[in-house]
Amino acid sequence: MQVAILHNRVTPDALASDRDVLVQVEAVTAALERLGHRTVAVECDLNLLSLQQRLQALQPGVVFNLVESLDGSDSLMFLVPALLDRMHLPYTGSPTEAVWLTNHKVLAKERLCQAGLPTPVWRSGPPPAGSGVAPDCAAGAIRPGTRFVIKAVSEHASLGLDEHSLVTIADEADLQRQLIGFRKALQRPCFAEQFIAGREFNISLLAHADGCQILPPAEIDFSAFPADKPRLVGYRAKWEEDSFEYLNTPRRFDFPPSDAALLKQIGEIAAACWDLFAVRGYIRVDFRVDQDRRPWILEVNANPCLSPDAGFAAALERAGVRFDQAVARILDAALAS
Repeated sequence: MQVAILHNRVTPDALASDRDVLVQVEAVTAALERLGHRTVAVECDLNLLSLQQRLQALQPGVVFNLVESLDGSDSLMFLVPALLDRMHLPYTGSPTEAVWLTNHKVLAKERLCQAGLPTPVWRSGPPPAGSGVAPDCAAGAIRPGTRFVIKAVSEHASLGLDEHSLVTIADEADLQRQLIGFRKALQRPCFAEQFIAGREFNISLLAHADGCQILPPAEIDFSAFPADKPRLVGYRAKWEEDSFEYLNTPRRFDFPPSDAALLKQIGEIAAACWDLFAVRGYIRVDFRVDQDRRPWILEVNANPCLSPDAGFAAALERAGVRFDQAVARILDAALAS
């Protein structure tokens, strides 16, 4: 079968986080060809009419969707699966609605909150005037001294996230001033999420005949961080290979028996996210766990990175699932939808 491997166009001056999609294309191409498929790489940008015409000419049996952004904005990535839906072309990964909802972190948190799944308190705008009650599924006004992490609403790869993103808030007005400042600096919509001091976990899930397979949980090891350094996985930790953060945030898969109940709980919560967002193929769910061992969902990542050195591939290896097997299961899920 011919598989079109679709990815966003990468400019010569692109950031490392954007260039990584080409690494994914190479890895997926090799896996598909070992599986006996014919492949063709197709890059795309905001010219969706051109993309439609090229795909119509190719007539692939299925599209392997690796598009992570369009025109430098992750907020537009849902346009590609929307086009593929319109063309009635099967494609890998999550469907349009799931991509849109999970990539818009505020909408995703609203959905999680409505479903009763734990996610930290957040703010994306001012509270209702005179109510004393915060919006965004919060139980009341912010306590002075609360710490928040300010993030871009619709960007992956921790774009703009570093120790300066962690702020201590005096009151609601102070938080709104901080949000305005970060929006101007990042040139993107931002939101503030209460910082959960504690441990950080990633749970990867892969399509399975019975729904999804929960892969072994990974924890980010911050033990090398000085006491005064915020324990955050920011942009440097993911992409700047000579930085302290990159070199000192390894993932680990070995845990003491005392963590068994916690790991089972976060795996079950991750599986609930699979069902809630009606995802497909493969996802990753990121958690923080507080000092009372309560897990909190940070993000649900539809179509996470498939680079050989990324967390999803590491979880596959730990589970004893070969990368080629995972690619075949992702492809099968697309063809069965």
